[in-house]
Amino acid sequence: MARRFLRLLCLTPAVSLAACAPAAPPSHGDGDWPTYGRDQGGTRYSPLDQITPENAGALEVAWEWETGELPIAGPVAPIRGQQVRPGNFETTPVAFNDTLYFTTPYNRVIALDGSTGETIWDFDPRTVEWGQPPNGTGFVHRGVAVWSGGEGRRVFLNTRWRLIALDGATGEPIQSFGHRGEIDLTENLLWRTNRLHYTQTSPPVVFEDLLIIGNGVWDGFIYPRDPPGNIQAFDVHTGELVWSFNLIPQPGEPGNETWEDGSWDYTGHTNAWAPMVMDEERGLLFAGIGTPSNDYYGGHRLGDNLYAEALVALDARTGALAWHFQTVHHGLWDFDLPGAPVLMTIEVDGSAIDAVAVAGKTGFVYTFDRATGEPVWPIEERPVPPSEVPGEVAAATQPFPTRPPPFAKQGFTPDDLIDLTPELRRDAEELTAGYRFGPLFEPPSMQGTITMPGILGGGNWGGAAFDPGSDILFVKSSEDPSLLTIGQGNPETMVGDYGLERGAPRTLRIGNVPITNPPWGTLTAIDMNAGEILWQEAVGERPEVRSDPALAGVALPARLGVVGPPGPFVTGGGLVFLTGGSDILYAFDAASGEVAWEGRLPALGYANPMTFRTRGGRQLVVIATGGPEGGSLIAFGLPE
Repeated sequence: MARRFLRLLCLTPAVSLAACAPAAPPSHGDGDWPTYGRDQGGTRYSPLDQITPENAGALEVAWEWETGELPIAGPVAPIRGQQVRPGNFETTPVAFNDTLYFTTPYNRVIALDGSTGETIWDFDPRTVEWGQPPNGTGFVHRGVAVWSGGEGRRVFLNTRWRLIALDGATGEPIQSFGHRGEIDLTENLLWRTNRLHYTQTSPPVVFEDLLIIGNGVWDGFIYPRDPPGNIQAFDVHTGELVWSFNLIPQPGEPGNETWEDGSWDYTGHTNAWAPMVMDEERGLLFAGIGTPSNDYYGGHRLGDNLYAEALVALDARTGALAWHFQTVHHGLWDFDLPGAPVLMTIEVDGSAIDAVAVAGKTGFVYTFDRATGEPVWPIEERPVPPSEVPGEVAAATQPFPTRPPPFAKQGFTPDDLIDLTPELRRDAEELTAGYRFGPLFEPPSMQGTITMPGILGGGNWGGAAFDPGSDILFVKSSEDPSLLTIGQGNPETMVGDYGLERGAPRTLRIGNVPITNPPWGTLTAIDMNAGEILWQEAVGERPEVRSDPALAGVALPARLGVVGPPGPFVTGGGLVFLTGGSDILYAFDAASGEVAWEGRLPALGYANPMTFRTRGGRQLVVIATGGPEGGSLIAFGLPE
């Protein structure tokens, strides 16, 4: 079932044998990055302070590791006839005692020597043999989860419908886990599910002896009983199911009444595809949930549709619901909660609050007391426009946080069209003529509605980072409207009579130029004690836009900003690192928002970076780059 090897590295005296020996429990020291979000609360904060705004300009490449993965000529997907190909290299490694564990686009798991960038072991689940996943992006995966205890270290890979347990020292499947090292994640879902339609991108969460996991599903699947959303917990030793929480409540479960006319029995998705986080002291799991099927028309699923687009808090030991808050009622915009929630302790009006905050595609940060679920600042239900699509009943109100202010532009009017030149303004007006404009939550329409934020947000799967020293939250946003046009569907192949019109553009361009003024991607710093924005800066570059003839002679800002999901991390050295989805890795001064350093990458850095300390004491910053035509993992550090 798998192809694995141990490099001769383990036999070389110059290399530490720690990674080749039976694993000891991780130190979780300052130099480690033990989970996807660095800590169980998802802060993406590292206390390492070797790299500072004063010396960041000296950063240089320490090592580079290549995936070697390219499109495969032979296999084709059983759906849509796509050739098997890697998508963007989106992994964020975890680091224990100078050993990195991460996944490649083809879902291989790699153990790497963090000091040298040399491979220790390589596990191939051969997921590609099942053909291209039907997601339109190629193979993507963002990381692994690691458990450590008396039995050593276990590395868990969730690859499509399979959950695999690997020995952390050798990369071999642990035979006592499930059936020869793996289990089928679809065995206990609400209904029989086509396994080829079940996907995974975010790593699981480890809590005590439990492994907790959600799932992904391609938004384009729209048929009765397409893959449903469940959060499941498994025993890390045996792989046995401990509990499962239905994100589409069934009869007798709270929230079932929000799915009218029996739509709970056939509507899928509503899944926890984003990374989840843990309050270990309280034993609470926090998960952001996606949109039901289909994303843009809900005439077949009338009602608010809990727990779609909600922040859900569960008792991690039992799966019982502690509390929830729905950020979008009856979602019609693909406004998932796509990034990991962030746990923080803040001081509001003189009182310390253990809070949880999540950045939505809506451009809002939603902030709650994580023990009670009460909003830290009022969240108001405000009237929003109705839908004119036949059979659709949009929610009459939607939640609007009063603090912090939106970190992304909300709503779209003709005044928002690009005006860098009179010609571009005229072209933008002609391109958008006949479409609907409106505020946030203007619903999709038959004629086409221009929505802002677009389907990428606002916030996305890159999530946010929180500095516990300054109580500042850093969040990346994309500033790119989407065109949502509803068309007649085929009732024989989909649920409901309508859906997003196939072939209709979701984005609007004039050549390479967006229809709005820059910046098209930003990094925002938010004071979470006051609920106020401190600064906002463009992040990322758009060379194809800057060189477009339509902008010849136009004075453009130094950074145009890039549309992309990847998010930041922040350090004790006072720096915020991210690419935002560009081919530049930036180090922003966390206090001022000034760029302290930028490193050109060989390809797009479409991943969340991380940092760790080598056994020699060197702080390295690591970013995954490229993917479709070969990816590489690159480490930067100060000169030795």
